[in-house]
Amino acid sequence: MFDAYIICGTPRTGSTLLCKLLASTGTSGDPHSFYRRQDLSEWAEEWKLPDRDTMGELEFDTAYLDAAITAGKGGTGVFGLRLMRENLDELSAILDRIFPGLASDAARFTKAFGRILYIHLSRENKLAQAVSLIKAQQTGLWHVAPDGTEIERVAPPQEPQYDFERIKGELAALEAYDAAWNIWFAAQGLTPLRIGYERLSANPAAALLGICEALGVRSPNAEDIRPGVAKLADETSLDWMRRYRLDAARLTQ
Repeated sequence: MFDAYIICGTPRTGSTLLCKLLASTGTSGDPHSFYRRQDLSEWAEEWKLPDRDTMGELEFDTAYLDAAITAGKGGTGVFGLRLMRENLDELSAILDRIFPGLASDAARFTKAFGRILYIHLSRENKLAQAVSLIKAQQTGLWHVAPDGTEIERVAPPQEPQYDFERIKGELAALEAYDAAWNIWFAAQGLTPLRIGYERLSANPAAALLGICEALGVRSPNAEDIRPGVAKLADETSLDWMRRYRLDAARLTQ
């Protein structure tokens, strides 16, 4: 039985789909990116924490951690956290301030959250992942519901524009982040539960039931599982991938 799980991901690997599925079970927490640096003040405000200027850094970090654990449990016995590789070192530094003197990241995480199931969420098709990320950044639309309604839009609608160099850069960055997770798992002596985006998106119910079983929590009925997020990939995505492969091949001739 685990006390917590951490979804270790990179952008556009289906983490929002997975978080919503886990939250919907009513037994496996309510995971969010509580330690995404851009969102810290927003979460602190939602949890009605005192302004960080009115308290010391350690005091704020401790209050924030306590509030995050409560929120991430969502009234269940399991804490859920989504963590992107770019925020890992910052979270470890925060926990080092709260629990000084521990020998490793894994020790700090265990001290903070208890027995943790690490879930490595990755995407085999990194080109599709890079294209998905750039399209979301350009169009401002990050997530839609299965009925097509927008769930998350962060900017006014814009037409996406193919950009070879930008795709190349994101592709390299995503590959590096994924490799960095694997290096970290090995260095910490951790064996994560590995879930691929391709399998998750093809059969969300099977992926969810597998995680519930690994966590040791009650699983929902498979027929009751309803994904709350739909794929955004379209003809534009396929066209960009085709063009990128052609351009890359041309450059290597």
